[in-house]
Amino acid sequence: MNKNMNKLNKLLYNVTEITSRSAIACYSWIGRGNERGADQAAVESMRTSLNDLEISGRVVIGEGERDDAPMLYIGELLGKSGPDIDIAVDPLEGTTICAHNKPDSISVLAISEASNMLNAPDVYMEKIAIGKNLPQNLVDLDESIEKNLKSLATAKKCLVQDLNVCLLNRPRHAELIKVFRAQGVRIKLIDDGDVLACLKTCLEGGDIDMYLGTGGAPEGVLAAAGLKCLGGQMQGRLIFNTQEEIARASSIGIIDLSKKYNIHEMVKGEAIMSATWVTDGFFRGVKEMENNYTTETLLLAPNIIRIIKTAYI
Repeated sequence: MNKNMNKLNKLLYNVTEITSRSAIACYSWIGRGNERGADQAAVESMRTSLNDLEISGRVVIGEGERDDAPMLYIGELLGKSGPDIDIAVDPLEGTTICAHNKPDSISVLAISEASNMLNAPDVYMEKIAIGKNLPQNLVDLDESIEKNLKSLATAKKCLVQDLNVCLLNRPRHAELIKVFRAQGVRIKLIDDGDVLACLKTCLEGGDIDMYLGTGGAPEGVLAAAGLKCLGGQMQGRLIFNTQEEIARASSIGIIDLSKKYNIHEMVKGEAIMSATWVTDGFFRGVKEMENNYTTETLLLAPNIIRIIKTAYI
């Protein structure tokens, strides 16, 4: 184990505690229809917890720019001082899911050594993700959907029609859906939550062979951190729709606006990711009984996959 990973491993317990407490902060907002209230509760909890750590942390993936405070904004500095750490956060992935008490809203945090995670602006990202134990560079954003599906089916020794493909249920994906339908694959349309959708390509029982489509860039980098721990593959390309978005990208050092990033460019070194379930879904959401809470958290690190059940009494 390298020296840098030793530094991160000291924070294993901290990251799970942070996402657990952030998820608990959302509990009273589940099903209340108030997305902003739920998100703000998660943000405030996560900010407080991160500021208690002995790190020199910098948010490289957050919920917007500095003017969007109280969100955890890109460039925000956190911690009491210590090792230089990159921080990627989505305090409440699936704010609408939580507000409507639907499955799989989660609180997510990923960390790495400084300068190891892509410092992406809060724009859209074109993404493709597949699971582990597959030939490298098997699929590619620049290849046709038909070729990517055929390559994946061949590697998995199945028919194209046996593949399960996931994407966000958005009008912008109408043409993609038509192509998938023509190929005969099974399509799973999700309302929100593409971080988890990408991870499910690797998780036992995930039942997703490929994730494809356009979603948030912050969620893309978070997914890449988890997939790198799991041995999955991913590519992403940032999408800029306005001059203001291009200017923001330039301000954080992104010059090649059409660059296609592989997973090792989105997350250059080792990373740790923690995701705690707010609402029931792939794992159990936060439960409360007589002011005591229980949580279920997925912890990912190199050679580590843990499901942590915690009781706060």
